[in-house]
Amino acid sequence: MAQIGRAFMEKYSVPGMSVSISRNGKFVYEHQWGMADKKDAQLVQPISLFRIASVTKPLTSVAIFTLIEKGRLNLNDKVFGPSGVLGTKYGKAPYRQYVTDVTVDHLLTHTSGGWPNDSTDPMFRFDSWDHAKLISWTLESLPLTSPPGQNWAYSNFGYCLLGRVIEEVTGQPYADYVQENILAGCGIRDMRIAGNKLDQRAPREVEYYGQYSEDPYKMNVTRMDSHGGWLATPSDLVIFLDHVAGALNIPSLLKPQTIKIMTTPSPAYPPSSPGKYARGWMVRNNGAGNWWHNGSLPGSTTIMVRTSTGFSWAALTNTRTEPSDEIGGALDQMVWDMVHQVPSWAA
Repeated sequence: MAQIGRAFMEKYSVPGMSVSISRNGKFVYEHQWGMADKKDAQLVQPISLFRIASVTKPLTSVAIFTLIEKGRLNLNDKVFGPSGVLGTKYGKAPYRQYVTDVTVDHLLTHTSGGWPNDSTDPMFRFDSWDHAKLISWTLESLPLTSPPGQNWAYSNFGYCLLGRVIEEVTGQPYADYVQENILAGCGIRDMRIAGNKLDQRAPREVEYYGQYSEDPYKMNVTRMDSHGGWLATPSDLVIFLDHVAGALNIPSLLKPQTIKIMTTPSPAYPPSSPGKYARGWMVRNNGAGNWWHNGSLPGSTTIMVRTSTGFSWAALTNTRTEPSDEIGGALDQMVWDMVHQVPSWAA
């Protein structure tokens, strides 16, 4: 297993990596490779924190579903306009076409009708702006291109909006709500929202290394809070995974009927794909199979997986290569190759 990790790191020039795996709610493998900080020759430790990038999205989805279970929010609630959760707090009413039709569910399923993760993605623009200014500008300047619910397009901005929905409903900062209502109950105490600059590193946080002239410290990661902003160890993420639907002697964060809804794919997702996006998770077999989410930012390649055979795992690195899809797919395959080294696990 360690050799498989080393081979991956050599192929993709990865300075540091950390992996945690549990089976039936108990840790069965944890390993760290390489450097957390090359300059100071610090090795990656079990407690080293990494930016998790879009592995954040399942956390935000679970937070939304806790509010739905409490009766404080509904999937069909409108987000903007006089009857919306956020009302007219952002931008100028009257809003552009389709904006007041967007619901919480459209944001969860990436079917808002626009705001995709491409060169127009507002989350990677205007780094000095706060959420309010960025959201207002986006509503006024980036029109939705189709009616909500019809087309699937991965949207970081949509999950940024879900963070603001959580804040509006709870009256708490997004991170505080997640820490108090999800992470604390799992016994996770070190997760936090990342800083942007090298001198804003959290205690025990790794340093990130760009490749192909990418700069991991030239973006507003703090502002990505609810779509890509968390720091975690892999073991934190495994503990979270084991609590979402429960495991042996571990209570579930959510009710079975809630989990069914959360892991049911969006009808708008391409039907030919074996894995489909549900609500904050990629899933197989309509949620009865594996669930997962990967993450990718300059300086970060990450993945978190929960299998239908009782495994949970996470793998975090402190670099990214181009094309990013290649290293992301290889990181996913790497952990599968690791667990298949133990035939009795039947992963």
